[in-house]
Amino acid sequence: MRQWYETLFENYARTYDREEFTQGTVQETDFIEQEIGFDKKKRILDIGCGTGRHAVELAKRGYSVTGIDLSESQLNRAREKALEAGVTVVFEQADARQLKFSDEFDVALILCEGGFSLMETDEMNYLILQGAARALKNGGFFFLTTLNALFPLAHSIEEFINENTVEGKTSGHQFNVITLRDTSTINIADDNGQIRTLHCNERYYMPSEINWMLKSLHFSTVEIFGCQVGNFTRNKPLTPHDYEMLVIAKTA
Repeated sequence: MRQWYETLFENYARTYDREEFTQGTVQETDFIEQEIGFDKKKRILDIGCGTGRHAVELAKRGYSVTGIDLSESQLNRAREKALEAGVTVVFEQADARQLKFSDEFDVALILCEGGFSLMETDEMNYLILQGAARALKNGGFFFLTTLNALFPLAHSIEEFINENTVEGKTSGHQFNVITLRDTSTINIADDNGQIRTLHCNERYYMPSEINWMLKSLHFSTVEIFGCQVGNFTRNKPLTPHDYEMLVIAKTA
């Protein structure tokens, strides 16, 4: 049975690249580059790379990048963008829950819900983090952005649902305070204007959960900040008003 995120990203690449949340690529890449010390020798793994926006931008700056994604449709657009930019990126179709890499990369990225938080179970989400940790060398950097559970819990659930419901597009919206899962039915158009109905299920995370999971995977440091599109920074403490959190971790 195909999952909602598999259907969503089929024939959706050009629409995806026009979404507001994809418009901060250059600044986000600036931040990552600064964090890793502008070291062009570092090999980078972009997990859930989508249309390759960060992977291609990093390759343009001289880094060796591998991007993996479940969606062949998204990857086809990523390959087109790399060709247009005149850069080489290794793009592979792969399931982030089943990564085969081991001690190969200096940097791993999971940005903009690149697989993580979209999976059907918490165990599947954990497998993605496990694969990222395994792929990293000692002293490797891990950058993750994910949904902040403090955000819906700081609102009344009714207010949170109303803010995230669009008339004619979203229905059946619910947030479960026990599982921290946001479920809804959405109507969304693909690149051809064809409307598809998807039953979405996303997991929000408490910062303490992220800290525990990464520490259990032997990350030596885990730092968590508030996250805004196109404004990655260490200068923004995480608050209940942040829809996403930015996580920076490092292996021992």
